[in-house]
Amino acid sequence: MSTTPINLNRVRKARARDATKKKADENAVKHGRTKADRQAEAARQALVDKRLEGHGREDD
Repeated sequence: MSTTPINLNRVRKARARDATKKKADENAVKHGRTKADRQAEAARQALVDKRLEGHGREDD
């Protein structure tokens, strides 16, 4: 038996936090990025592509 008392509320809350974190990690893997993240990345990529096209040479 343990010699120090255990705060059962602290243990219960820690277990609940761990379960919530595990579920959040599973959902992050399952669903990926948010729609806003995907749109922001697409906008950044479009800007990069536009700038790159502007620096190209025109061969006639």
